Parts: sequence; C-alpha cells; structure tokens
Amino acid sequence: MVAPNGPGDVPAGPGLLQGEEEDADEPFIMSVSMVTPLMTSSSVAVEQSVLQTFFTHLGNFSSDKAKDSAEKEKEANKNAGASWSSMLAALAHLAAAEKAYHSMSFLGQKPGGQSFFSRKDSIRTNYTSLYNELKKVATTGRNAIGGTAPQLEELLSHISEQLCYFVQARMEIADFYEKMYTLSNQKFINAEELVNILEVILKKYDSRFHHPILSPLESGFQLEVDVLSHLLKAQSLIFEWKFLLSLVNLHNAHTKLQTWVQIFEKQKETKKHLFGGQSQKAVQPPHLFLWLMKFKNHLVAKFSFYFHEALSRQTSEMKTLTAKTNPDYFGKICSFIRRYDAVNVSLIFDNRGSDSFQGHGYHHPDSYREAPKGVDQYPAIVSLPNDRPIMHWPNVIMIMADKSPDLNTLEKVVYFYDDKVQSTYFLTRPEPNFTIVVIFESKKSERDSHFISFLNEISHSLKSSRVFASLKPGSKG
Repeated sequence: MVAPNGPGDVPAGPGLLQGEEEDADEPFIMSVSMVTPLMTSSSVAVEQSVLQTFFTHLGNFSSDKAKDSAEKEKEANKNAGASWSSMLAALAHLAAAEKAYHSMSFLGQKPGGQSFFSRKDSIRTNYTSLYNELKKVATTGRNAIGGTAPQLEELLSHISEQLCYFVQARMEIADFYEKMYTLSNQKFINAEELVNILEVILKKYDSRFHHPILSPLESGFQLEVDVLSHLLKAQSLIFEWKFLLSLVNLHNAHTKLQTWVQIFEKQKETKKHLFGGQSQKAVQPPHLFLWLMKFKNHLVAKFSFYFHEALSRQTSEMKTLTAKTNPDYFGKICSFIRRYDAVNVSLIFDNRGSDSFQGHGYHHPDSYREAPKGVDQYPAIVSLPNDRPIMHWPNVIMIMADKSPDLNTLEKVVYFYDDKVQSTYFLTRPEPNFTIVVIFESKKSERDSHFISFLNEISHSLKSSRVFASLKPGSKG
C-alpha cells in the first residue's frame, strides 16, 4: 500500500497504545475521565484537558461545542506559546470543517467555488489548509530542543501528526461521497466496485490516528464508515440475491445507526423562550446521518421485496411489516393488480452462469444442488398474487430473449401481445439480471400510460440512483 502524502509514520512512544474496543451495542458518549492521561506533568495537564474536551465534543458530532471550546481557550490565553496558539487555531478550523463535511454542502460545488454572501470554499480547500496548519505544528514540535515546555511540544507534535492522517482520510472519504453523488446519473450503480474503493481507503488509514486523546474522533469516524460499508455491501449482495449476507449487513448497519441515534438523543440543546423559561431538545442530526438512514430504509424496502418469499415463511404478518417500508413494493403491486385486473406481476432473476443459486432463503454453504437448467434459469423470485403462471413462462422467456437489447438499456418498457393466447405482456429491467413482467389475459394498448408509468416508477425506485442523488442537500430523491 502506498503511504499517503504527508508526515512520516508516527514513531512509537508514550501514549500511542491502542485503546480497547468499545462495545458495539453501547453508544459512544465520551467523557474526559474516560481518556487515560497521557502525561502527568502539571506543565501539560491544562492543555491535555482542553484537548480531551475538544475531541470529546467532536467525537460526539458536536462541532459547534468543539469550536467554541477551542476559541474560548485561545481567547483566554492570548499570551500562550506559539505552538499551543497555532494548535488551538487549527482545532477551531477542524471543527468548522467537520461541520461542513457532515452537512454535505460541498457536494456539487466547483472546487474553490464561493458565494459572495456565504463563503463556501470546497471541502478539499478547507481540509488542505487545515492539513498545512497541522503540519507546521507537528514540525515545530519535532524540531523543539529544550525550551520551556518540551513535553507539551512533544504532545502537540504527536497529536498533529496523527490529525494530518485524519484530515487526509476525510478528504478521500469526501471525494468518495462526491463519486457516489455523480453516479446518481448512471442507469446502474455497481455497489461492489464502491465497496472495493472504500476498503482501499480504510486500509490506507487503519490505525493512523489512534492516540488515546483522539479516541473519540477515531470512534466517530469508524462509526460512520462502518455504516457506509455495511450499506454498500448490503446493496451489492441484494443485487447478487444472497439472502443471509444481505440481512447480516443490513442488521449491522441498523445497529450502528441506532448507536449514533443514542449519541444525539443524549445531547440536549437549551432553547430560551421570549418571555422567560427554557426548554431542551435533542440535537438535530446532520444531513450525512439523515442520508445514511434514508439509504438504509431504501435497502430494507428493496430487501423486503426481493426476498419476500423467504421472509413470508417466517411470519404471517408480512403485509403489515412491508406496509412500514418506504416504498411498500408489495402493497403497490397488489393495489395495481386489483385495480387493473392483472393476472400476474413477477420479478424474474436471470441466474444463468450462477453456480451458487439454490432458491429462496438460506442454504448451508456446503449443501449441494445442481445448477438450474432451461426455464428454471429464470425463476420468479417474486410472484403476485400467486405462484408464477406456468403456461405463460415460455412466452415470457422468449420475449426476454428477443427484446434483450431494449431491456438491457435499463430504461425501456417492452410490450408484446400474443393473439394465440389472447394475452399482453409488459416487461422492464430495473437492473441487470432482474426483470419485472406484468401479464394480462386480454389485449391492452401498447401506449397505456397507467401501465407504462407503473413499471417505470417501480423500476426507477428499485435503483439506488435517487438515493445517491439525495446525498446533496436540497436535491430531490
């Protein structure tokens, strides 16, 4: 792995031990007392306490509190040494950059773009400037020989060097979100490719900012990227129609997000009323968190649809449960069938070339089943209102073969009427290997807007493009 540009590897020394892993089921609310003191010398006790307070706020996603704590300390100690003053200024900038990062306001901006009324430099510009500030503090500390506060210089050097890595990681993750946003214009999003890109970034910065004082910051960073990684893996696995692994990753993402929710709920904002008195309310989560929740909800709805058969075997309340998803694909399709008297609506999975396909639900990894042949290579993984109509299946497969160029555009609705069986077929493909077919046992118009719009809406909704577009605040999705 090529090391990132920036400071060299941080030398082993006091205070660079790995912290214990937190319990994944407990929310990460850090207090100053939880951080093991790095140095007991009274010469750095005050500064160390300030750093711990700052990173506790930042690790709990309270950028404003973190910024205020750094600025108040800088204002109260105007005669402090150059390194400490520079560090406090850098910390205030870090808090501001973190707030902008979590707001996702940088998406869609041109690098360096600014508004006359509200200065909105690109996130890369902000983090690059911050990186240079921190590098100066780190260099000053390494070059300090003797002096009045050698322990403080050493501490600030260690912290700054590791923060440089954190800033670099932030820039790469911000670029990654930018890439996800630009992919919203594509007909198909390859989630597996995104998973691989993210894993390379995370491997590059693994254990790069592990100083005990930075523990809250590292844990907050890890919480975010864990959620993102689990969601992208779930998206990729749903596309591969792998039930158990999709479920595991969705569950892990949900658990991490609930941990995040508890962090916000345990923080309160005090609001003063016009005529006296005050009230407290939970902190409003930033846009990034809300988007990750939206992405998870989208995948849960899609998972509930693609694996409806397997899930239905576990409960008699499936209709009630799917009604809580957004959108409720099961409910939408059932309503369409009743309204327009469709014989069948199916989601077909083309499993040709997939040796691992074994049918609905979970299968033991060592269990064996011969690869499907003939029409069984095109199973209806969802079929409503009842099992797939066998008499229509040869027709459906023939249409899929003849109209594959149109279906593979992932945006066209294909029409076919068979006068021999007096039946009409509408087909569309939301993503490779998956085709939706609507069957009527009567003649329907090729231009019927009700059928075309229904299929287009279901198909577009199953894609992740709308969700990725909503990464940018204020965008529709």
